[in-house]
Amino acid sequence: MRKITPLVICKSPEEIDIMKRSGAILAELLQELRGFIRPGITTLDIDAFAEEFITSRGAYPSFKGLYGFPASACVSVNEEVVHGIPGERKLTEGDIVSIDVGAQVEGFHCDSAMTFPVGRVSNQAMALMTATEQSLYEGIEQARIGMRIADISRAIQSHAESKGFSIVKVLSGHGVGRKLHEEPAIPNFVIRGEPGPVLVEGVTLAIEPMVNLGGPDVKTLNDNWTVVTCDGSLSAHFEHTVAVTQEGPVVLTAL
Repeated sequence: MRKITPLVICKSPEEIDIMKRSGAILAELLQELRGFIRPGITTLDIDAFAEEFITSRGAYPSFKGLYGFPASACVSVNEEVVHGIPGERKLTEGDIVSIDVGAQVEGFHCDSAMTFPVGRVSNQAMALMTATEQSLYEGIEQARIGMRIADISRAIQSHAESKGFSIVKVLSGHGVGRKLHEEPAIPNFVIRGEPGPVLVEGVTLAIEPMVNLGGPDVKTLNDNWTVVTCDGSLSAHFEHTVAVTQEGPVVLTAL
């Protein structure tokens, strides 16, 4: 691995191929979770399913033990934005649940997240999830050689806010590879005067909009992990790991 600048770490084609393997595991896992998530299961059930799936495919769950996190998946329900600790909470009809997972293969990580409906959900919840997922793809479209991080941020913010939702501004996406969290940071909104580094071939990014139904403000609960909306409104989270290549953005965590 060679560094282009202190803010951008590039991967070789061989290293990106390894990341594709970890990304494929996450893509399959999130697809399987569509059929697993239902009213009555606990967030701990989801974590156990995710850990068994990842390890059964010869990978290691990137989150387990990272910074002291006690589980293999972050499972965040309704007003929980990110970093929800799995436990005995049961999902109920109408909930939405965001699942954030990582997998490591041969020393390389990928990171991905998706928000799922639990049974039938409100029209507002569906609109929030749809807008958040589309804002992710709007950002991915900007992950091209010669573009800047701010171009990704602008695309995400523009789409989410055009639909009437708010961007969480104290959390961001990030580079990913040898470490789960690498430079550069990828804000989901434009910071005036901070365009970020120019994207070059071989950069790998975890792009992850976190979007709220209500206001943008969030707080961390007393468990020192779970981030929730201050106004109690719903939040959605979608994430893909993306490689910047000569052919354009390549999503490493898609089937």
